[in-house]
Amino acid sequence: MNANPNFTSCGSTDTPDIDLAALREKYRLEAEKRKRPEGFAQYLETTGDYEEYFDHDPYSPPRTSPPLSDEIDVVVLGGGFAGLNVAGRLKQAGVGNVRIIDRAGDFGGTWYWNRYPGVQCDVEAYSYLPLLEEMGYMPRDRYSYGPEIFEYCQQMGRHFGLYEHALFGTVVNALRWDAGLGRWHVGTSHGDDIRARYIVMCPGPLNRPKLPGTPGIKDFKGHSFHTTLWDYDYTGGDWLNPVLDKLADKRVAVIGTGATAIQCVPFLGQYAKHLTVFQRTPSYIDDRGNMPTDPQWAKAVKPGWQAERMKNFHIGINEVFDRADVDLICDGWSELNRNIQAKREAEGWPELSFEQLMELREVEDYRAMERIRQRVGSIVKDQATADILKPWYRFLCKRPCFNDDYLPTFNRPNVTLVDVSDARGIERITQGGIVAGGIEYPVDCIVYSTGFETTTDMRRRYGIDVIEGRGGLSLYEYWSEGFRTLHGMSVHNFPGLFFTGWIQGGVSGSTTLMYDQQGNHISYLIGEALKRGGATIEPSAEAEAAWVKTIKENLLLDVPFWESCTPGYNNNEGLAVTRYTIFGEPYGPGYYAFNDLIREWRDKGDMAGMMLVGAGQIEGV
Repeated sequence: MNANPNFTSCGSTDTPDIDLAALREKYRLEAEKRKRPEGFAQYLETTGDYEEYFDHDPYSPPRTSPPLSDEIDVVVLGGGFAGLNVAGRLKQAGVGNVRIIDRAGDFGGTWYWNRYPGVQCDVEAYSYLPLLEEMGYMPRDRYSYGPEIFEYCQQMGRHFGLYEHALFGTVVNALRWDAGLGRWHVGTSHGDDIRARYIVMCPGPLNRPKLPGTPGIKDFKGHSFHTTLWDYDYTGGDWLNPVLDKLADKRVAVIGTGATAIQCVPFLGQYAKHLTVFQRTPSYIDDRGNMPTDPQWAKAVKPGWQAERMKNFHIGINEVFDRADVDLICDGWSELNRNIQAKREAEGWPELSFEQLMELREVEDYRAMERIRQRVGSIVKDQATADILKPWYRFLCKRPCFNDDYLPTFNRPNVTLVDVSDARGIERITQGGIVAGGIEYPVDCIVYSTGFETTTDMRRRYGIDVIEGRGGLSLYEYWSEGFRTLHGMSVHNFPGLFFTGWIQGGVSGSTTLMYDQQGNHISYLIGEALKRGGATIEPSAEAEAAWVKTIKENLLLDVPFWESCTPGYNNNEGLAVTRYTIFGEPYGPGYYAFNDLIREWRDKGDMAGMMLVGAGQIEGV
C-alpha cells in the first residue's frame, strides 16, 4: 500500500485462498469462549473508590475562580472536535453568546487527555481533522500524532473565538429544565448555577475511562495508572519525548490490547526491564507506513479536496453498493471494499442482489483477515506467541489497528504475552502482581489500557447524574426502552436540548464529518429559533414518533454480523446490538442520504415537526 496521499489507483491487495466453512466455525468458537454474561457490567466506573484513576488533571492547574451565576444562550458540553465544531458553526450562524464547558484545562477532548507514548490518529489526518480548508491548515504527516492534533484543537478554539467564554476544569453533574425561566440550570462540581437557553451535548465517545472489574485492584501495592492519564513522573520522558528511562528496573504489565496499547506497548517494551502484556482478544494489526505530507501535493490540492476525500473514505469503509472510480485512501481501512470492487470490475460489473453482494463481501473479508494472520506469523518469531496474536473474527468486529513496531515488540526477550481469552480472563490482582491461568506474574507497575465508557448505559457515558426535562422527566428513563429523537439531535419534552454523536442519524466513516453535519443542523435550529423569538424549541411528540418509526423501518445495523463478532465495544460486549451500541441506531439509507434529507428539511424553512415557544409566552404543550 502506497502512503503517498496523491496516489489514487492502488488496486486490490493480494489475499490468500481460504476454507470458508472451517473459518466460520473457528470464528464462532473464538467468539463464544470470550463471551461473559455480565456484558459491560464487567467494567468498573472510575468514580468512588476508583476516582484516583481519573480524578485529576495533571496538565493544567485546578480551577480557582468563584462559582458562576449567569445566563447564556448556548452551553456546549465538551471541548473536543464535536464541541469545537458545534460552537464554531453557532458563531458563524450569528449566535455569539456561546460557552463551552469541559472538565479538561483546554480544548482537545480525547486529544487533551491521551498523552501516552506513540499516541496517533489511526485514520489518515486528511480525512479526520475537521475543517482543514476553512482553517487553512495541512497536517504535517499523513497520520498525525497526538501533539499536533491537540495543537490543532487549540487553533480551532482561537479561530472561532471560543476561549473567551470557555469554562475549563469544570464537571457538569446536573441539567434541569426550568419551565418558568425557560432555561436549563447547569449544575457543576464548582457550585455554578449557569442558566442556559440551549444545551448541546458533545461528550464524544472516548471521554470517560473504564477499568476491568478484576478482584483485587485496590489491593495492589505497586504503581498503576490508566493510559488516559499517563504518569511520566513514574515512567520518565514526556509526551513530546517519550524516553521511558525510569522503567529500566521495573516489571510492567499492560492490561488490554486495543488501539491504545498497540501504540504504547512498543515504548514500554523498549524501556521496561520486563513487560507482560495481558490479552483477551488480539487486534487486527496492519502496517502503518506513515510519511510526511508531500508539499507538492499540498500545494496542488483544489478547493473541495477534503470533502471529496472524506466521502471517498466513507465509501471505502461503509458503502459496499457504491462504486468509487478511485481509492484515494489506499490503506487497510479501504482494503475490503477495494478488493470487492476489483473482483466485480474483473467480471464486468455484473448485477448482484444484496444477498450475493454480502456473500462476496464475506469471502473477501475472510481472505483479507487471513492475510493479516499470515502477516503476524511472518513477523513474530515464536510460533506460540504468533498464534496468540492472530485475530479470528471478521473485519471491523474490532477497530483495525496500524503500527509498524507493535508485533516486532514480541520478539524482544524482555516481553511476555499472556493469553486471557477464556471466560475467567484475569483472575485477580494481588499485592504484588496479576494472576491469570493459575499463575501469578509479579509486577511493579500496572498500566490499564482498558478503553472508555462506550458500551455502558447512558448515564455512565455522559457522566451526568441528572438530566431532567419538562416536569422532571429523566432523559435516562425516557430512553430506557430505546432512543426517541427527531433526526437524532433533539428530543420531545427536553426543550432546547441537542445531541451530537451516534444516536439516530447518519453514520460516517469519518466521525468528524458527522460532527460537522450535526453542527450545521443544530446551529441552524438554534439560530432560527433565536431569529424567530423562540425561547424554547423541541420536536413534537408526533414528529419524534414518526422519526423513530423511520429509523426502525430502515435500521442500518447488520445485526447477524455484529452478533457473530467476538465481544467488544462494537457489539455491546457480545450482548444485544440493537440498543445503545456505540453506533446508536443509524439511518439505513446512509450518511449522505441523511445529509440530503436534513438539508432539504432546512431548505423548506418551515421547521416542520419543531415546536417554538416565543419569549414571554407561557410554555404549554
